Amino acid sequence: MSDTILCPKCQSEFTYEQDNLQVCSQCFHEWDPAEVSAEGKIFDSLGKELQNGDSVIVIKDLPVKGAPKPVKAGTKVKNIRLRPDSDHNIDCKIDGFGFMALKSEFVKKA
Repeated sequence: MSDTILCPKCQSEFTYEQDNLQVCSQCFHEWDPAEVSAEGKIFDSLGKELQNGDSVIVIKDLPVKGAPKPVKAGTKVKNIRLRPDSDHNIDCKIDGFGFMALKSEFVKKA
């Protein structure tokens, strides 16, 4: 039973396949198993998956509240931390700015 697919909604093991979807017989939740496996992953602007500790490059000038200058395009950011549950899903430290949060859509993997 190691190939049993659990329902992401109620964690029931009583699921079955129907028309390329998985269906839970307990709560009747339907989902695509391929989409569930991508949940929680964070991708850069080019579609490459990011991991904790990666280095990224900012792809456009980003204004910073309270700072007199923006983060310039081409700025390399090292040792990022990912926060999949947040809108600004990358925590990092940028020289000259300190700690901040970025959106993954404005960076590319270095």
